[in-house]
Amino acid sequence: MPSSRAEPKQERARRTRAHILEMAAELFAERGYATVTLQDVAERASMTKGAVYFHYKNKEDLAVAVVQEHYARWPVILEAVSARELPPYEALVAVLDRVTEAFRDDVVVQAGARLQIERSLIDADLPEPYVGWEDYLTGLVEEIEKAGELRAGVTPRSAARVLVSAFFGMQHVSDVLSRRSDLAERYAELRTVVLEGLRD
Repeated sequence: MPSSRAEPKQERARRTRAHILEMAAELFAERGYATVTLQDVAERASMTKGAVYFHYKNKEDLAVAVVQEHYARWPVILEAVSARELPPYEALVAVLDRVTEAFRDDVVVQAGARLQIERSLIDADLPEPYVGWEDYLTGLVEEIEKAGELRAGVTPRSAARVLVSAFFGMQHVSDVLSRRSDLAERYAELRTVVLEGLRD
């Protein structure tokens, strides 16, 4: 068991790592992977480059950490929606509502999405994108089907694949064209055209 004297030092290290990661996420979200350096991260974090190196051995290590933290955001959202015990279609809408808010407001989510798009530039293994979302949304649409609300001719897996493609494409286009300032408007269109189109 760690001593009481060691705990504050460990907590400081944890906070420092989290601060570096947040500053790196800001830069990756703003500029992409290729042009950001560890010196840039150090300056944004108001630290020395050596201090950043102490916590992250290189830029690839930092990019992987940002993407991993991006994925760590999702279980919290999914558990919060699940706890509301909504009917299946409302649960699907609630999940995508919350995910839209995360893409609009959370720089780590924004950075993780951009790094996944730029994964060919990163000499490191990143978590596999999209597949987990397809599996999760398939389960939600299966519940809609069991409730008798899924439009005839639509399968849960195909619906999930279209939703993932439409949603992540939507947020990317919004990022490129308006830095996500029109994300809510684009998501409202997706809800009307795609989500409401799932139901009989």
